[in-house]
Amino acid sequence: MVRCTTARVDLGALESNFKAIDAYLANESGLNRSAGRGGPAIAPGTIAVVKANAYGHGARRVAAALETAGATMLAVADIEEGVDLRTSGIRVPILVFGALSVSDLDGVFDFDLTPTISSPAAGHALQSGAAKRGATLRYHLKIDTGMNRLGFRHDNLHRTLPELLDSANLALEAVHTHFGTADEPGHTLFEMQRTRFETACRTLDELGAGPRVRHAANSAALLRDSRVWFDFVRPGLLLYGLVPAPLGSTMPLKPVMSLTSRIVAVKGVRVGETVGYGGRFTADRPVTLAVIPAGYADGLDRRLGDHGFVLVRGRRAKIVGAVSMDMLTADVTDIEGVGTGDEVVLLGMQGDKAIDAREMADWIGTIPYEILCRLGSRVERYYV
Repeated sequence: MVRCTTARVDLGALESNFKAIDAYLANESGLNRSAGRGGPAIAPGTIAVVKANAYGHGARRVAAALETAGATMLAVADIEEGVDLRTSGIRVPILVFGALSVSDLDGVFDFDLTPTISSPAAGHALQSGAAKRGATLRYHLKIDTGMNRLGFRHDNLHRTLPELLDSANLALEAVHTHFGTADEPGHTLFEMQRTRFETACRTLDELGAGPRVRHAANSAALLRDSRVWFDFVRPGLLLYGLVPAPLGSTMPLKPVMSLTSRIVAVKGVRVGETVGYGGRFTADRPVTLAVIPAGYADGLDRRLGDHGFVLVRGRRAKIVGAVSMDMLTADVTDIEGVGTGDEVVLLGMQGDKAIDAREMADWIGTIPYEILCRLGSRVERYYV
């Protein structure tokens, strides 16, 4: 038995997006080289971000498709996500972004994961674990340049890093940072973080850290400034076919996920009657409603009620009344021939009309990352 509300994940679109990003990086790097302008003259590599269940798309299948497409490194949020990918058969390097303090560090060694060290305590723990195994562990170093979450402070490295860099069983492979305002073009923190990171890299030279690669650019930073591409970029949202708002791109990206359901009932509502929990919608004319078995248990935000739309028979129908746990209702009064069993598109295309996660996020004042990542576990994903 399959529920009406299902997600379709187009792995062909995912591969196409991966290749479009690579082509964009190569083209822009070539332009930098020929024009002698700022930014890399050699195209950076790509670390494909598949954390948070691949932004709701299903990490195992997405990671396998990206590995086949040519991804040379994947990135996850924590050790547990990395272990899950390894046990599913992923062979390429897997970078763990997150903190290690509350995780079982055995997973790093037993499943050949690349950890991020973002604190002296994490360095001590990994050095101890590597020494016990007689192993040398390669790691990425996180520098906090102003995000003020994880990482060694950019302005305190001479004091905090020497012990880590002297660890007998740890080998520095890469250094990275994370931008807090890459998708806010008017914010001054971005440029401040960029210069701080470059200063931190020079400090590593002074400390004799040796050769290592650098990476900093998420999807928004990738689009915003080629000077922060360094040796690798870390696209997430772009891989899944969406451009971070308010930025734009000429890359031929395709949304990877569509979300559909079916109408289970069509109901007439009289003037003055209310609809749903809280009676939030009152009919000011005779209204025909489509009842759709999708709600906040499936990951749809309650704020979509009276703000969002769905597609029915190739036309937009406004969501009215409250989005409940398992159902929502849409006004189909002006759409002819609507009946039980008709397809409803919540994300995706129907005919020549489309709704994507960026537009849905705009309706409710959030970001497309949240729209994708909160897709419920009971929604069956189909891969094509």
